[in-house]
Amino acid sequence: MHHFALRPALSALLLAALTTLAPATHAAASEEIGAVDTVFKLIGPDHKIVVDAYDDPKVAGVTCYVSRAKTGGIKGGLGLAEDRSEASIVCQATGPIQIPQPLRQQEEVFTERTSLLFKRLRVVRMVDAKRNTLVYMTYSDRVIEGSPQNSVTAVAVPPGTPIPLKK
Repeated sequence: MHHFALRPALSALLLAALTTLAPATHAAASEEIGAVDTVFKLIGPDHKIVVDAYDDPKVAGVTCYVSRAKTGGIKGGLGLAEDRSEASIVCQATGPIQIPQPLRQQEEVFTERTSLLFKRLRVVRMVDAKRNTLVYMTYSDRVIEGSPQNSVTAVAVPPGTPIPLKK
């Protein structure tokens, strides 16, 4: 009977530990653009590929579109499944590009959890100052071991808009 009384305390302790251990993330909001089913699941949602849009929080006029697998079934429906590491990215100028503050040479701009505890999809922005271009790369990582699978895209900034860099 005592072990049932410990469950709320253990849950609260686990949540506090995970919150403390979780790295700071960027709160860039994603917008689901669409999804296609890839495998029918009798119970729970189907496996699918989703496409999400992310507006770069520091570069007005640039939107990144990321496609990735999303696991369905019972585990997927409960948020317990681990999604695959493969993802694809394309970023486009969707309006006039404006960079109000200097950018770091390399900076994580988006991150999204793809498993309950340990796996994240990340998007990093790199500045190619020589070519006045923003390069975006997506990859997946885990607490212990990440995946070398990645996808990269680039957005050329108009010549009249230099990219300010932090020193």
